[in-house]
Amino acid sequence: MHGEFKVPGGKLVVVDLEVVGGRISGFRLAGDFFLEPDEALAAIDAAINGLPADAEAKVYAAAVNAALPEGSTLLGFSPESIATALRRALKKATAWSDYEWQLVHPGPLSPRMHLALDQVLAEEVGAGRRKPTLRIWEWNEPAVVIGSFQSVKNEVDPENAAKYGFDVVRRISGGGAMFMDAGAVVTYSLYAPGELVQGMSFADSYAFFDEWVIVALKSLGIEASYQPLNDITSPTGKIGGAAQKRLGNGGVLHHVTMSYDMDGDKMVQVLRIGREKMSDKGTTSANKRVDPLRSQTGLTRAEIIDRMIATFRGLHGLQDDEITPAEYAAAEQLVAEKFGTEEWLYRVP
Repeated sequence: MHGEFKVPGGKLVVVDLEVVGGRISGFRLAGDFFLEPDEALAAIDAAINGLPADAEAKVYAAAVNAALPEGSTLLGFSPESIATALRRALKKATAWSDYEWQLVHPGPLSPRMHLALDQVLAEEVGAGRRKPTLRIWEWNEPAVVIGSFQSVKNEVDPENAAKYGFDVVRRISGGGAMFMDAGAVVTYSLYAPGELVQGMSFADSYAFFDEWVIVALKSLGIEASYQPLNDITSPTGKIGGAAQKRLGNGGVLHHVTMSYDMDGDKMVQVLRIGREKMSDKGTTSANKRVDPLRSQTGLTRAEIIDRMIATFRGLHGLQDDEITPAEYAAAEQLVAEKFGTEEWLYRVP
């Protein structure tokens, strides 16, 4: 069995092993990480051999920690990343390169249609009817997109939302509210098979799915990094946030919204941003919590999206594709029956 895990912002961890009688045998660790002293590598291999093949990741990480010689230094990886690579080997996880990724980038759609397409396309990938897909969002009307479990009245000021023409909609993934002024954010969705993140914790999978966009932002001169659980940030402020939903048929939806040209004053009028959340972020001004891509790059939104697409294409391959008439029809039905209904919007009042 073979497993790999690229540590977000770190190095590649590779493991090879066999399972004999329900226990790990012939375990070998490799990768482009840095490890001192040399004998630590053999100590790690010995610590894993003989452990049950059905143990939790924390068991493997603890065994590695206990076996490391005193004063060992691990650079670019950790005992936890070894455990993740091991679980991916045991679960027969796949890699980005195992798929022919598709790009869909349709023209402007309504907020409700975007949310419906997220569910439809994730279901199609999970069912094997669509290849794994990257979708770039376009829209020409403002909206507040709240998380699946958020309270409408706690998150949105209805009078100011109406004043500025913001529609309020609810997505299927968790997380916080997205303030999406028309043309002022960059949003993308990834639809992938669950096997791609097999063996990873939710926290690991968030960073894993967005490592390519960190590479793209860095190529634009932004000192971007991932801040657990789900933030993309830079030294001058938060850039955006991610959310994820894993479907029953094996499909995974991962989507991200990054601010391009935010009107902070408008945002704090439309959204109810509590003091507790503000203090948690270490700031007293919501206006300064999000640092737009425009101010950091001087580029147009289209130019930034082009660089993102080119980066993904260079790293993982990407073929141009279209959303099918059947997928659009299914999404329209979901808008009528779910995303456009009061029952869905106010499932948490």
